[in-house]
Amino acid sequence: MSNVLRGVLIGVAAGIAVATQTLLGAVAWADPTPDPEPGPPPPPNVNALTPVSPVDFAVGPNVWAFAGPGGVTCLLNLPGRTYGCNGALPGAPNGANVVTGGATGEPGFSSTDRPIYAFDKPAKALAAGSRLSASTVSCGVIGDSTICSNSFDQTGFVIAPTGSYTFGGINPMLDRPKGTNPYMN
Repeated sequence: MSNVLRGVLIGVAAGIAVATQTLLGAVAWADPTPDPEPGPPPPPNVNALTPVSPVDFAVGPNVWAFAGPGGVTCLLNLPGRTYGCNGALPGAPNGANVVTGGATGEPGFSSTDRPIYAFDKPAKALAAGSRLSASTVSCGVIGDSTICSNSFDQTGFVIAPTGSYTFGGINPMLDRPKGTNPYMN
């Protein structure tokens, strides 16, 4: 091999080594991406609670109501395919005292100057660890919290002393983590 060719090859090899070191050094010293802000905790699994007969909670044909912790009154309306609670909702946006959901979509908060779920007699208390279900909606009591969940689109709300929030504003069939299949577990 000629001295010229040997010099060119040594120069190319040295250039590659310097470029590789520069690139690897830049990557090694890059600042890490900050972690995203944590969202609300995942909702408890309401369907794991003990189901109760809706007969004792009936306030109309296919309409059931119950009293939850903290003085909230909740309703499941099968014909209207709606559900919700009213009363003191700790930490609800803008001081809301009503949260309602429908057949699909994330529930929403609102305010009213009077109870919207009022009946001839006070609603019966739903015991902790139990749930009422109507179609795809289940509402239950876990400790001092009331949780309602719509299994149709995994939406619902939580009313707890530490704060009230809604969950599930995405369609799990359309917005899936990469590499997952909604039809395979």
